[in-house]
Amino acid sequence: MEITDYNAFAGDCIDELKALQDQFKETFDIAQANWFYNQATGLLTFSTDDTELNFKYFQVGSFSSKSETWMWSWHNENTLENVKEPTSQIRDFGESFNFAKLTEGHFASDEFEAWEFTAISVKLIKGIGVYRPVNDEGLMIFLVITEFVDNETAKNIKNKYIECGDHEYRRVAFVCQHLNFDTKVGFEESFETIEGMELSDEDDFQAWCDECETIRVAEDGWSRNAMKFAKYRVVCEGCYFKMKTLNLGSD
Repeated sequence: MEITDYNAFAGDCIDELKALQDQFKETFDIAQANWFYNQATGLLTFSTDDTELNFKYFQVGSFSSKSETWMWSWHNENTLENVKEPTSQIRDFGESFNFAKLTEGHFASDEFEAWEFTAISVKLIKGIGVYRPVNDEGLMIFLVITEFVDNETAKNIKNKYIECGDHEYRRVAFVCQHLNFDTKVGFEESFETIEGMELSDEDDFQAWCDECETIRVAEDGWSRNAMKFAKYRVVCEGCYFKMKTLNLGSD
């Protein structure tokens, strides 16, 4: 890639984005749709009374009209890793070409530059379109849409998540009835886990206490009797690892 001047490169990216966005709007009718994006699932959803469109996305960054500043997502600790990880490629690109605006995390800027940063992100990571929600405080969130997701696939993704009063929207996990947040009862799991790890479609976070493990071993597996004793319940990923930390942490 022959690039020597930032302004010229950013201008070319803006021109390409305009054409790409026109094509996106011709392909997908989202003009009158309600929108919802979820960092946990990485899905951006547009819906009307009779249709729903789902897309995978990543979050480029945000522009505050109040402070007139831009913040890259890779610099924002409130943005989940799975939707900001691609922006590290933008930072690496900026370092390669010594483009300071692509490597500084938070700085004074304007809305036009925010669109430039988004256009650059689309080009480098090959997005298919962009969307810019605005929250009640006037914060503009810039999202790059990367691919269309059919409704069945989107439903399967969403079904793996649960809303939690303590941890907002996190992946589903399963624990026996004896695991809790106050008392150590032992912690066994189906495979070694770390918070935030990727799971295959067939895997779930599953854990049980020492008593359940004793019965499971005696029954030579998860028999009807063992399952009845365990009486599994659904919790979120955050609660799961809170219980794990309690049981495996030092006194």
